[in-house]
Amino acid sequence: MPAYSKADLGRRMHGAVEALKHDLGGLRTGRASISLLEPVNVEVYGASMPLNQVATISVPEPRMLSVQVWDRSNVGVVEKAIRSAGLGLNPISEGQTLRLPIPDLTEERRKELAKLAGQYAEKAKIAVRNVRRDGMDLLKQDEKKHEISEDERKRLETEVQKLTDETIGEIDAAAAAKEKEILGK
Repeated sequence: MPAYSKADLGRRMHGAVEALKHDLGGLRTGRASISLLEPVNVEVYGASMPLNQVATISVPEPRMLSVQVWDRSNVGVVEKAIRSAGLGLNPISEGQTLRLPIPDLTEERRKELAKLAGQYAEKAKIAVRNVRRDGMDLLKQDEKKHEISEDERKRLETEVQKLTDETIGEIDAAAAAKEKEILGK
């Protein structure tokens, strides 16, 4: 039974792309998006919980987020968690609802965010290359165990490389789209 599995490599490479898209979703572009608040955790009931487990988050306007806190006693804690999350958001409290106006991005901040998007993409590419290396190693092992021929190994290595190139293309496209969105071009 060969150790190499194209499906497994494809799944792992796709996982790197999904992780990148998740990371990019958290980068602020100047438009309100629920994913902006994903990194926010709140200390409630003696535990750290994601914000979406103690409140309903919505986008009433293109440049405004609304956080409806379910338990009135948690409003202050949620407000503090959002302020200290380093997102540059200033909640305005209205009873159990927090309104979060999305400020304009400065040119400097846009450049920082675009650079960060590039770093996320690079991290994803490294993950994909590591998966490719694992795949190549497995093919060499299979050949040594005489489970596949040398020609078969070379053909499959080409397949692995093609999969890698396609995945890196996907990563570049996602990063380029996000940079374009951040820089407002």
